Amino acid sequence: MKSKIIFFISLVGISIIFRLFCGVYVHDEFGDKELFIKHRPIWKWKFYSPIGMSDMKFEDLSAEEKIEQKYFNDFVRKRGLSR
Repeated sequence: MKSKIIFFISLVGISIIFRLFCGVYVHDEFGDKELFIKHRPIWKWKFYSPIGMSDMKFEDLSAEEKIEQKYFNDFVRKRGLSR
């Protein structure tokens, strides 16, 4: 019984660490989903670019889309992913 509790707690701990330090981004040109390691822990799992490869400007986005674009730029583009 004690070993099952330790196993369960370990599994939950590993899952939380995986969620905090790993993520999935949607490639802004091709739409492929790629797993990557984040440079800092954040609960957000999926990253995408609302602008994508369009000619839209950052100022034209809604407030929520601006936040998504900032996350995408910080976690994906600045790290050399999605090229």
